[in-house]
Amino acid sequence: MTTNGSRLFVVDAFTDEPFHGNPAGVVILDEKRDDAWMQAVASEMRHSETAFALPAESGWWHLRWFTPTVEVDLCGHATLATAHVLGGHTRFRTRSGDLTCSVTRDGWIEMDFPADPPALIETPDELRQALGRDITVVAVARGVSDLLVEVAGPEDVRAARPDLTALAAIPVRGVILTAYDDDRDRVVSRCFYPAVGVPEDPVTGSAHCTIGSWWAERRQRDDLLAEQLSPRGGTLRLSRRGDRMRLGGRAVTVWHGEMSV
Repeated sequence: MTTNGSRLFVVDAFTDEPFHGNPAGVVILDEKRDDAWMQAVASEMRHSETAFALPAESGWWHLRWFTPTVEVDLCGHATLATAHVLGGHTRFRTRSGDLTCSVTRDGWIEMDFPADPPALIETPDELRQALGRDITVVAVARGVSDLLVEVAGPEDVRAARPDLTALAAIPVRGVILTAYDDDRDRVVSRCFYPAVGVPEDPVTGSAHCTIGSWWAERRQRDDLLAEQLSPRGGTLRLSRRGDRMRLGGRAVTVWHGEMSV
């Protein structure tokens, strides 16, 4: 078997346990590849996102992210996975600007992302229909890419069974359901992205730029703990710093190898 020099990893992000958190493909390129090739690899991998990293100047890396069907502008868990593969302290040039990652004293990787304070909007009729009558909507806000829906409490987040076809028709990247869990003093959420080929994302880093901005303002706290209530689950640390949001998480490599195409 021949190889093309590109290395391929599968990393579980926002967890320190294999087969939990959000799995991401990570491809470390040894040369520039075209968009069609990267999209084909992401479609083959079938993770919610696969990241492609190519060395740039002076220790920087070019970083792009693809779902099984489209390229996206920002992806937190695949950035965390890539930083984990590259050793933690990493700087990336991306479609969403320059992103930096660093390692904290207790071994978490902290990503410096743009904050995304969402703006309140009226609840769209199609959203109410997609969520169903059993979900109590407290507020809806529009972020850069997603709709954030605050619901009555953690049980509403856990119990949600939205109509994914109806969600996919709403003109946004995805829909975030979120609430504050006072008993455990943390933000909880679930994130749905059927419009980009991801029915429910296990743990969504980029969505927490929106989630963290929303709850930091409402709780009047810059530092929060967050848990995504997908079947695989995942935990993040959120720290608002002006117009930036620091997202902290752990990651574990499940397997790696070399590509032959």
